[in-house]
Amino acid sequence: MPNTRYRRGAEYAADMAVYARSMAGDSPEEHARLKRNLVRALREDVTEKQRQALLLYYAEGLNMREIGEKLGVDKSTVSRNIKRGERRLRRCLRSGAESLFHAEKRETKTEK
Repeated sequence: MPNTRYRRGAEYAADMAVYARSMAGDSPEEHARLKRNLVRALREDVTEKQRQALLLYYAEGLNMREIGEKLGVDKSTVSRNIKRGERRLRRCLRSGAESLFHAEKRETKTEK
């Protein structure tokens, strides 16, 4: 299995789009809500260092060494921050989708 932990650009965006669609189902409203949750999680649920590393890596396309030089830390620290930030974002998206699913189940039960 290839190492897919750190992908960037169109390939990573495509993977995130597939993940978002699978979490959101077919509803455009759910998909939009999931996107808003991702932006919110990036803003509120990751640390400042994780956010900086994620944005420099995925948005600006810098490698670990370049990010480390820019932030004044070792490249292993950058790698760790990116990995932990990604894990937090996935967890937030997963728990957000689960709570949405449970809320819809409760609404359906009360309508009956």
